[in-house]
Amino acid sequence: MNPVPVWAQRAALLATLPVLALLPLPDFWITQLNYIGLYALVVLGLVLLTGVGGLTSFGQAAFVGIGAYTSAYLTVNMGLSPWVTVFAGLAITAVSALLVGWITLRMSGHYLPLATIAWGLSLYYLMGNLDALGKYDGILGVPSLMLGDWDLSRGRPFFVLCWALVLLGAFALLNLLDSRTGRAIRALKSATQMAEAMGVDTLRHKIGIFLIAALFASVSGWLFAHFQHTVNPSPFGLKMGIEYLFMAVLGGVGHVWGAITGALFTKLMEDQLQVWLPLWIGTSGSYEVIVFGVVLVLVLQYLPNGTWSLVDRWLPATPRQATWDNAATGKGPGLSERSKPAMGEVVLDVHQIRKQFGGLVAVNDISFQVRAGQIVGLIGPNGAGKSTTFNLVTGVLGLTSGTVTFRGEVISGSPSRVIAQRGMSRTFQHVKMIPDMTVLENVALGAHLRGHKGALSAMLGLDTAEEQRLLGEAARQLQRIGMGELLHEQAGNLAMGQQRLLEIARALCSDPALLLLDEPAAGLRHKEKEALAAVLHQLRSEGMSILLVEHDMDLVMDVTDHIVVMEFGTHLMEGTPEQVQQSPQVRAAYLGTDH
Repeated sequence: MNPVPVWAQRAALLATLPVLALLPLPDFWITQLNYIGLYALVVLGLVLLTGVGGLTSFGQAAFVGIGAYTSAYLTVNMGLSPWVTVFAGLAITAVSALLVGWITLRMSGHYLPLATIAWGLSLYYLMGNLDALGKYDGILGVPSLMLGDWDLSRGRPFFVLCWALVLLGAFALLNLLDSRTGRAIRALKSATQMAEAMGVDTLRHKIGIFLIAALFASVSGWLFAHFQHTVNPSPFGLKMGIEYLFMAVLGGVGHVWGAITGALFTKLMEDQLQVWLPLWIGTSGSYEVIVFGVVLVLVLQYLPNGTWSLVDRWLPATPRQATWDNAATGKGPGLSERSKPAMGEVVLDVHQIRKQFGGLVAVNDISFQVRAGQIVGLIGPNGAGKSTTFNLVTGVLGLTSGTVTFRGEVISGSPSRVIAQRGMSRTFQHVKMIPDMTVLENVALGAHLRGHKGALSAMLGLDTAEEQRLLGEAARQLQRIGMGELLHEQAGNLAMGQQRLLEIARALCSDPALLLLDEPAAGLRHKEKEALAAVLHQLRSEGMSILLVEHDMDLVMDVTDHIVVMEFGTHLMEGTPEQVQQSPQVRAAYLGTDH
């Protein structure tokens, strides 16, 4: 029996909302669910921003305030329809988010959370001190959301509207995370250097998810204004910004459905504790804040992935089934390929490159070439400057002097993602991957530059055809290196040798004219090295140009056509493997003696 398509499951879930609204639930619980839905919309954005993208923001309540105040002001003072003001709120929120994001998302570490705290506080006091916004009394008499004669701002009609938006937002995020853009977003948290090397503009994607999270918050604010019929600064201060983060962590900051779980638990706990605590301790006060703090510590200690993880482990995985099934075969329509250099053509020309760190010269006027169809080894003892040279070629480090020319075009000074666009791809000395993504998804990240659909297309589910081609290409590259049976394995479960091969497959997925391998045999056992050597022999037979930095001399002598030897940042010699093996200079460099 064929599985039910994901879109059909989601349509059925949306269709249940009117039925749920007709259930004989007390109006009190309908109201509670309405508040939970309002909170969940904001927390959905935080799941994307903080849980997936790794960017902590305490300022989401401020974006809720922008959506609420914009609609309240325009409907009360200018008589505009709420169905128009929602777009005005989204526009103002978008401009604010882009401005704040452009400034703050260049920061790292603790600076970004501090910047969002400053942003949230600034907007809170601005709303509370403007006469036009009613200062701390706010704006009263906000009209209802009307659809003809039907009032959508009350009870059960509002429940259907609010939760339809929550579910549509959740489905949109699920689509986004299961896409080309989603893979780039998931790399932001722990693998930005790798993502840049695969052609991902990480700053643009950070600003993008900051914008999406802000727009979700703005929609929640618009609903809130017309649900409450009044707005004032209180719900949009730093306290609520912290509470939204609390909801995300409690539910599961890395899970889309954790946003709803966290909002549900937090709202229910807050209401019940306000009733129970005075009965238990015999006095009133904000003691629920203390309980929240204890609960948060316990969740972080014993359920670091949130309460939704207890449910998620029992649910089947639900990727876009048709797309993944097509990819698993490695068949289907392929991607366009770049023109390849003719055999023997100079692909990479490194001329007199130099790198100084203060008074230390790490690379001293190194020159060499790589020709099409050739494997060139770059070797030398520890501290010779091989990895620095490798990073100068790939744009990770900037040159002090000299030039790097790739296929006749000077690429010196270009960032690594621009170099990747030209057709150069690399692996890393220390494996860089995303452990909680599948092998197929990790490898498909290498094809990022070969796709063009953006976040909006992904959220609307309009990228399926391109996804089939990207995932199909990833499957073909995995089959090419002998890992076709591991497509859907979690990357974090792989042995070291398989992780090294995954990196090679990911680099090949970009359709490179030159492949750069940084110590691919590091940490491998004998059998794994044999498998790696077999892959390199195969790639050379297919005409791939490779620059190999490696310490394992047996592997280097086995697979390379030409070797460049470095010592203390200088060019010692170069030649065929046989010439290098017989060189007294090389033996002296490695052994410290001419004998």
